[in-house]
Amino acid sequence: MQYPNDFYREQLEINTLESKRLFKKIGWYSVLRISVFLIAAFGCYLTFRQWQIATVIAVSGIAVFLFLLSRFTDLKTKRALHKRLVAINEVELNIGSGDFHNRPDGLQFQNPRHEYSLDIDLFGRGSFFQFINRTAIKEGTEKLAKYLLANNTSNIETRQEAIKELANLPKWRQHYSGVAQGVVVEYSASSIISWLKDYKPFLNKTVYLLTLAFSIISVAILVLGITEIIRIKYAGYWLLFGLAITGKYLKQINKLAQNTEKAKDTFRQYTLLLEQIEKQEFQSNLLKSKQLKIQSEHLRASQVFSKFSKALDALDNRNNFISAIFGNGYLLWDIRQGYHVEQWITKYADKVEDWFEVVTFFDAFNSFGNYAFNHQKFTYPEITTESATINAKDLGHPLLKPEKRIDSDLELQQEQFFIVTGANMAGKSTFLRTVALHIVMANIGLPVCAKQSKYKPIKLITSMRTTDSLTDDSSYFFSELTRLKFVVDTIEKEKNYFVILDEILKGTNSTDKAIGSRKFVEKLVKLNATGIIATHDLSLTEIEAELEAIKNYYFDAQILNDELFFDYKLKHGVCQNMNASFLLKKMEIV
Repeated sequence: MQYPNDFYREQLEINTLESKRLFKKIGWYSVLRISVFLIAAFGCYLTFRQWQIATVIAVSGIAVFLFLLSRFTDLKTKRALHKRLVAINEVELNIGSGDFHNRPDGLQFQNPRHEYSLDIDLFGRGSFFQFINRTAIKEGTEKLAKYLLANNTSNIETRQEAIKELANLPKWRQHYSGVAQGVVVEYSASSIISWLKDYKPFLNKTVYLLTLAFSIISVAILVLGITEIIRIKYAGYWLLFGLAITGKYLKQINKLAQNTEKAKDTFRQYTLLLEQIEKQEFQSNLLKSKQLKIQSEHLRASQVFSKFSKALDALDNRNNFISAIFGNGYLLWDIRQGYHVEQWITKYADKVEDWFEVVTFFDAFNSFGNYAFNHQKFTYPEITTESATINAKDLGHPLLKPEKRIDSDLELQQEQFFIVTGANMAGKSTFLRTVALHIVMANIGLPVCAKQSKYKPIKLITSMRTTDSLTDDSSYFFSELTRLKFVVDTIEKEKNYFVILDEILKGTNSTDKAIGSRKFVEKLVKLNATGIIATHDLSLTEIEAELEAIKNYYFDAQILNDELFFDYKLKHGVCQNMNASFLLKKMEIV
């Protein structure tokens, strides 16, 4: 087993040293470039009257200078990647020490109408999303949130297999993220996909052949003019004629160029990431199936994207004044390159969405692989068809530090409902979120915080946090009733749901609350629901004697020597010790 922190420290040191080595090398190439420029300029000065020698020196100097510039640029790109890898490993070490609350919290993905996104600290400060998210592109972040919200109980073992494989590829995952972070993308992939699908070409093959014929004639006229077989002014007239032809298509080409300018950086980023996916050999069925999606004929998707990027760069040359005038006047450059771009769109527009989806899939699943690598002591639930929905040993909350976490065993049968009582701060709400996260993580395919877990896949639905809404003109109590109706309606449509409720009907008086809570639990049992409800209302525990599906559990609190003690362990039975009055007195409130 490779310990995560040891790996991150090792990679931090390796990439730091490599970054420093490349920095020195870049410095030498800078000195060489300046030296070549000065030597070439001095050589040209000395041989100024012998133009042949001066030309050779100038051409040779430019060639060497451009070679050194190319090497300089490559080294800068490599160093930038190593610097990003340094930052990635620093982040991992910080998160491992508990410092992750400054990261994106994903609150934009929280939806009060979702089955559970508002209730279980999935998004927000200190949330599971904030802890697990390592995505490097916007679409990957959205894909990660989508997986967390999916409530998908099918093909869990397939996802487990993929996550296990990615967990064992930490270097590849980090390299993928480092490459993704190297390109700043301004426009979303979804907007580019939409443009590609809706695009209508305006150039046909006849027009393209015209540009080739026109270019040949242009070369002929220029040669004849330079050799003075014809007057050179005809070359000027021909230039104006070419600009007039280009002008006919100028408005449409400008619109095409504006859209391709938006797509250029996105395609460059996705090309680099597709290369990373294509080069890696995967074993799991899910990862291999994603690789198959990025194969097109005899070309890899990265090669197809690369061709498009080159076509976009060629069209981008129109921004150079000299190229715009002479390229369009003699070669009809914009029309020709516009045709190449349109041909690519016509051929590949329908496949781009699939290729983009593969990149975002790996970006999201890398977060899952990273989480599994960081939590090698966690266990992948054994997917069963047995009667127990969850049978877990030493189940704990995954965001709590091991030295502070208190784990409990849990065995909850299908169509069984637990009523959990306990004193304030005894651990009821934390336990509910622990069970909820077990279900969410197990459905995704992640390892869960337990020594052992057998799990019969089930969807999750909760009612734990309700707020009043001034915007909707609804009271707290009405909002809670609306949520409970949503729970019942959902279960009536599909039985396979795990219900988690925390202190329902808080917006009414205690007597009414007790009666209403009892009737609601009886309704859930009648619907054959599976789940847990936490409550302070001990009268609710009386249902255990009447309904076989109901089981009572509690979290205890003890007062010893005028101090309050919690053991945070789930126990069978009903809580007898409440602590509100003790705490009021202890804190000198009353």
